[in-house]
Amino acid sequence: MNTLIIGMQWGDEGKGKVVDALAPSFDVVIRYQGGANAGHTIVTDKGKFIFHHIPSGILYPDKICIIGNGMVVDPESLLQEIDVLKKMGIEFKKRFFISDRAHIVMPYHKSIDKERETLLGDKKIGTTGRGIGPCYVDKYARIGIRAAYLKDENRLREKVENNVKEVNEIHKTYGLPLISVEDVFDYYRNYALKIVSYIHDTTYLVNFYYQKGLSILFEGAQGIMLDVDFGTYPYTTSSHPSVGGAFIGSGLPHKSLRRVIGVMKAYTTRVGSGPFPTELLGEEGDILRENGKEFGSTTGRARRCGNLDLVIAKYACMINGIDEIALTKLDVLDGLSQLKMCIGYEYKGEIVTEIPANTEMYGEYKPIYKTLPGWDKTKGITKYEKLPPGAKKYIEEIEERLNVKVSMISTGPKRKEAILR
Repeated sequence: MNTLIIGMQWGDEGKGKVVDALAPSFDVVIRYQGGANAGHTIVTDKGKFIFHHIPSGILYPDKICIIGNGMVVDPESLLQEIDVLKKMGIEFKKRFFISDRAHIVMPYHKSIDKERETLLGDKKIGTTGRGIGPCYVDKYARIGIRAAYLKDENRLREKVENNVKEVNEIHKTYGLPLISVEDVFDYYRNYALKIVSYIHDTTYLVNFYYQKGLSILFEGAQGIMLDVDFGTYPYTTSSHPSVGGAFIGSGLPHKSLRRVIGVMKAYTTRVGSGPFPTELLGEEGDILRENGKEFGSTTGRARRCGNLDLVIAKYACMINGIDEIALTKLDVLDGLSQLKMCIGYEYKGEIVTEIPANTEMYGEYKPIYKTLPGWDKTKGITKYEKLPPGAKKYIEEIEERLNVKVSMISTGPKRKEAILR
């Protein structure tokens, strides 16, 4: 069954490990949104891999991997990623493709991204500074540069010339150095020569694979609470990690998808600014951060940590039609005497079980908790029946409240440290 892997929280749920576990059963793995702001981590016998652009299925030599049209591509970052993997013996020829409709992150996108964050001060979004947002802005303003133009020097130069005029006006406003057409053009022409062989019309390609009956795994980045429409706007990403983004960002029809697997941690984390009702600011949060090694794989920033929030999990199930849940980092909770999960919020004396569009209001919501007993150890367990009673109760509570089965449980970072039900 063609399957979508999607984040149910604020990203960093461990989607890379889930994709890695399922990839052997699929022919094609496709990323459909985001860019170098993603950081999917996989730990194998060969070491630790962190993927920013490239689908995690690339580690399997017989898998076709596609960067879909919904992504924004930073050629410099992508080539660094490719070079690292090639040195480790990973082959890309005839099995790695970049959509010619994907947009290209330009150097001025990064400078504008960082300067806007600086100007926002205390109200900053908390972006990665990778130019993702400004690149999507240009896309929807219809002045962006698609990967297709890397194959056409004349039109690439024309696009760069038009954009640099406007960018320099923005740079003047921000007090940033002006940029030249030649510098930008030469910089990207050099990268174009190195990645042009990977650029294809993947819309037709992926539909060809679908019509031929090849199985497809959609690899989402970030999570539903960072979706630009359904997340804690404006403290979101600039794309759609939700189920709808998979079709827009790949070119496949909705009927191509048969199963949606939602990935969520056994607790909650987020990076950057924005409301986080179950955040733990004291020693409890520090324990989760240290035990879970909660530091961003893209930026290295310490993640904010808190209790499991089943309100946002239920919200994720509703919007994305989640069929199964992959629960990650259960072992991080080992040794805690008791655990709390949020089952609702309190706001001005009333009980609330919905996520509001008013983000400032959401920041005032207080969690309503159910307390459950902890357990000793789940680390490395690979059979459900061997889990301690407290861990089973925790999982059963999640299933009961969300009415969705937990089909996979991660009990450690390694490939084999998982329970498949």
